[in-house]
Amino acid sequence: MFERQRLFGAILNTPYVLIGLLVLIITSSVSNAEPTVLTGTVTHVRDGDTIEVGKVPIRLNGVSAPELKEPLGQRSKKFMRQLVEGERVRCELDGTKTYDRYVGVCFRDGKDIGIAVIAAGLALDCPRYSKGHYAVYETKDGLRTIKLPKYCRAK
Repeated sequence: MFERQRLFGAILNTPYVLIGLLVLIITSSVSNAEPTVLTGTVTHVRDGDTIEVGKVPIRLNGVSAPELKEPLGQRSKKFMRQLVEGERVRCELDGTKTYDRYVGVCFRDGKDIGIAVIAAGLALDCPRYSKGHYAVYETKDGLRTIKLPKYCRAK
């Protein structure tokens, strides 16, 4: 047993292993420090909180638009389509995925499109993911008409 410990210690003390571990630690922390940025043209709008930039589906982080069959669902999609379809956007992806969609905050002409759809009364803040960032933009009509999904409620 003592020989195994000595051998394992000797391996860990070699410069190559230590350098490899150091590089792994540094690159892991750097990749988590900044979001991935995707810039491109919106080619498709799935609904009020999901767009496609090129072929990349993006779920707007912290935004909860109604499903297409729910009240305001079609209006929310139409609003988002008029806002961004065929337009260039810049999306800051946070590295997570939900179903097939990457999650992030997207901007058109420097303005957060999540704020736009919520301020239009066609989506709500999803506090579990936004930490309440969008709550100030919610409208009375949106709050009265749209049902906030259970998964959006803060834990």
